[in-house]
Amino acid sequence: MRRKLLFALFPDFQLLDAAGPIAAFEIASRFVPGAYPMRLAAIDTGPIHSSAGIALQAEKLGRVSGVDTLLVVGGDGTRRARHDPKLIAFLRRSAPRVRRVASVCSGSLLLAEAGLLDGRRATTHWSRVRDMQKHYPSVRVEPDRIHVRDGKFWTSAGITAGIDLALALITEDLGPEVARDTARQLVVYVQRPGGQTQHSRLLDLGTPDGRFASLNAWMREHLDRDLQVEALAAQMKMSPRSFARAYAAETGVTPAKAVERLRVEAARALIESGVTSMQEVAQKAGFHEIERMRRSFVRLFGAPPSSLRRALAQSA
Repeated sequence: MRRKLLFALFPDFQLLDAAGPIAAFEIASRFVPGAYPMRLAAIDTGPIHSSAGIALQAEKLGRVSGVDTLLVVGGDGTRRARHDPKLIAFLRRSAPRVRRVASVCSGSLLLAEAGLLDGRRATTHWSRVRDMQKHYPSVRVEPDRIHVRDGKFWTSAGITAGIDLALALITEDLGPEVARDTARQLVVYVQRPGGQTQHSRLLDLGTPDGRFASLNAWMREHLDRDLQVEALAAQMKMSPRSFARAYAAETGVTPAKAVERLRVEAARALIESGVTSMQEVAQKAGFHEIERMRRSFVRLFGAPPSSLRRALAQSA
């Protein structure tokens, strides 16, 4: 079955947001000839320049008859594009007429501006999460995910996650075997080992020179200790209530969530370094119990630690 894809571009789009998925769909079409005819379109016809200065030739956005999947790319240009009434009107008008709508990176903000993600789960590039939460509070943002599906709407995280999204779409359309063959040609995982996290969560715990930067570093070095709010507040010489409120205001997460994220990151690093005993990993990362560690992995990564160990063994 042919599934026509339409990529919506705009000035200063991120080149890899388009090129990555295009390559994935092109390779999948080698295994299933004709599976993915593709078109590139924009408000203005002609060469559309990416933020890298390289341009892609686009036709004019118009009717979407025959289009199966509408894909919206992201990039720095979304900051202006989401205020383009013609582009937003096109997205709002076209979404009901296609089987599936997807976005790469910050392209999800364009879908949100069009009102297409109201009340839905979605993700975006980690650096634009707060932007999404501030301007589109009705969107249920899931910042830790590589890609999220809610009904016919698929959103993905930053840049290379567009390839992950494309592979997920290929899996749905053509089956896991074609997706695996496509991933092998691309020399990427068909599903990233260890779950769906976008990047090290330590990066989200405030700024390097922030009020709690030294505490974050101390926590990372003492994950096997008692890191309850009371203990952390004492470390900062603050009352537990004042500490919890101030910490969440600066970092965007509660102290308990920060500790969990740091412990999961430490556990993942131990597994990737070759530690095979899950009990040892749980102990060193501060979980102490395997089941407690497993629940945290599933909550943050979408998969248990055993899946990371299996993926690493298969790639060895």
